[in-house]
Amino acid sequence: MIEIAVIHGPNLNMLGRREPEIYGSRSLEELNKALQKYAEGLKIKITIFQSNHEGEIVDFIHEGYNRFQGIVINPGGLTHYSIVLR
Repeated sequence: MIEIAVIHGPNLNMLGRREPEIYGSRSLEELNKALQKYAEGLKIKITIFQSNHEGEIVDFIHEGYNRFQGIVINPGGLTHYSIVLR
């Protein structure tokens, strides 16, 4: 079975609580449940990971090098300054 890593970057754990008028009212937990359901329908296994720390995200990617067939990442604020994740 194909396994995909879904990675949420910094502050995404605050979805639904932080500025819901901008980011919406759906929590990260609700989003993850919807992602799991969607993946099940495609017969794809997903592993979801969230961290507010760039190094933890990089470690997770490295640890999954031979495990995952793909990665979907929303790096959040790291897109502005992270050289490692570009």
